[in-house]
Amino acid sequence: MASSKEPVQADLEKTQSIIEGDVEEYNVTAETLPESLRALSDEEFRRLEKKLVRKIDLLILPAIGILYILNYIDRQNLSAAKLQGIMEDLHLTTEDFATAISILFVGYLPFQIPSNLIITKIPRPGMYICGAVVVWGGISAATAAVKNYGQLLAVRAILGMVEAVFFPGAIYYLSAWYTKKELGKRFAGLYIAQQVGNAFGGLFAAAILQLDGAHGIAGWQWLFIIEGSATVGIGAICACILPEFPHNCRILPPIERDLAVWRIENEAGAAEGTEDESVLRGFAKALSDPKLILLILCNMLSQGQGSIANFFPSLVSSLGYSSTISLLLTAPPYILAGFVYYGIMFYSDRKNTVYPIIMLCISIATAMYIIPMATTNIGARYFSMMILPFSSVGPQILLYKTINLHLARPVSKRAAASALVNAIGGTSNIWTSYLYYAPPHYYAAFGALMACALLFAGVITLYRWLVLRENKRLESGDPQLIAKAMKGGVTQQMVDMSWRYEMF
Repeated sequence: MASSKEPVQADLEKTQSIIEGDVEEYNVTAETLPESLRALSDEEFRRLEKKLVRKIDLLILPAIGILYILNYIDRQNLSAAKLQGIMEDLHLTTEDFATAISILFVGYLPFQIPSNLIITKIPRPGMYICGAVVVWGGISAATAAVKNYGQLLAVRAILGMVEAVFFPGAIYYLSAWYTKKELGKRFAGLYIAQQVGNAFGGLFAAAILQLDGAHGIAGWQWLFIIEGSATVGIGAICACILPEFPHNCRILPPIERDLAVWRIENEAGAAEGTEDESVLRGFAKALSDPKLILLILCNMLSQGQGSIANFFPSLVSSLGYSSTISLLLTAPPYILAGFVYYGIMFYSDRKNTVYPIIMLCISIATAMYIIPMATTNIGARYFSMMILPFSSVGPQILLYKTINLHLARPVSKRAAASALVNAIGGTSNIWTSYLYYAPPHYYAAFGALMACALLFAGVITLYRWLVLRENKRLESGDPQLIAKAMKGGVTQQMVDMSWRYEMF
């Protein structure tokens, strides 16, 4: 390695330590570096990158994390309202409530795809995301005004359409700023925020519901009013914080902006704002990639397992406690899940692997599904509920990491693929909403989730075989085999960079 006094371009291949302590390999040459970075010494380059990553973390992660907490609180507060009178006030049956849960996804799923295609062409993605946050907060608050089942369905459907902007948009936005060695823990941060939202959403709901009857307003109405209003205010604040894409970020000085763009270009061949690829062409390339079908199926099965979050308060209430105690008991499983998410993504980033972690989560979840079907023992059932949030939802983080690295370029393709996987995969949330009946055993729900887990294990194993086969083709040196790999979604630029499918 070059000494701290030698310019960074002297290293033809350079091992660079990033802020978390991981090791990132860059192919650094005078030709690849922007003019502003070529005079930097090795030590100066390393110091500048640490400063850049730290600044990105401070600007982006807290805001996105808080917004995701609000996203989940606003999406899940209907489940909390079920325990405080909304069923009686709106004269809902169990089937009506299941439809009210699932109707959100009818609006949520199809709108993700056009939204994620649009965000690639918007110079201020943070403003676009936060604008949607403000609107959905207002819609959520308006839920307090519904008087009957039909009005509830209409509000929930519209809420889903607006919320469609956030999650796939946030995933794409993060992948525009972070390298593959940094991305996993940032995705984990999103899911940790999700678990914080689930955990403290239950605690907040328990507190807010104590206002039941104040000023003639029911507790469930206070829940929507307070949480929706908070979302509007915080969304407006975050709109002023989130930066643009790296290439047009006005907060960063020019040298840091050049480095932010170069880090992504050097790893994947191009960065946001540096490609001239139409949205429709990127969408077509995503549809023509055979890996996309398998990833959609994987996510469909994984989100089927993750549907447990939509009904978690009801599952916990089957233990026989009061509504307030049940809401309080939903917090510990989500807090544990947050710690586990960070642990598995730290390990995934450090070891550059996802397949064995996914299989471990599937194995644990399968065992946990059996417990509530087999016994009414409160301790055993709550133990399974402590484990299920992280074991059933954890593989989704690893899937999104896979999508953004295996379907990386062009950027419009990555945006389309991410939205397609989340949108089509998310249809599981519609049909699974009708499975959570007949407490305390919930045979239909847990039986279906177990089937999803076992099928997921088979499909992800098939995907592993496929990408390992593609790697062999890329490594063969045979032009015909390399051409076959390129038909599967690898660009000539990626071949020239010796790019490979990783983590499997």
